[in-house]
Amino acid sequence: MERFSRFIPLLVLSVLVGILAFIGFVVYRTVTDIKSQTKKKMEKKHVKVSRVGMTVGVKEIKDEEYKDRSQSVLVSVWNHSSFPAYKSRLWGSGINTQSQGNNSSSSSEDKRK
Repeated sequence: MERFSRFIPLLVLSVLVGILAFIGFVVYRTVTDIKSQTKKKMEKKHVKVSRVGMTVGVKEIKDEEYKDRSQSVLVSVWNHSSFPAYKSRLWGSGINTQSQGNNSSSSSEDKRK
């Protein structure tokens, strides 16, 4: 009996190491599965991660299509914009001179001052 009592601490230590090894293995598998799933999702979005670093791929767009998209965005922004307080120096001050009648000469004198 004395022989077996000497091996009990060794047996308990082996069981504890086995349990810790099993837990470590489960954690390792979970982390590698999550890593591979994330890598697949990122590759679908043209992002590749390697030991060297990360590379971002760009969808291939023809030059003409790129210019068409850029131009349509600019035209859309231009059409939806307004300049309520804008007064051009080239095309007058925004006042309709015909509706003022005969006072057009006096208004031009006022503008000079």
